[in-house]
Amino acid sequence: MAKAILGHVGGPDHRMVAEMRRLQQRVHDLEAAVVRLQEENDALAAEVGHDLLMPVREPVLA
Repeated sequence: MAKAILGHVGGPDHRMVAEMRRLQQRVHDLEAAVVRLQEENDALAAEVGHDLLMPVREPVLA
């Protein structure tokens, strides 16, 4: 089982290690972008005002 995890007896493949590092950095960058966009969205929502964010109720037809 350890051979399957490591890829072969010689240890981890350097290409796989480099790819894992690249993917971890990409995830970190995307998480930072999400936080930045959430902050921008909150700032824009505060500027718009609460009244405009409330759904408009349609009149009831009798």
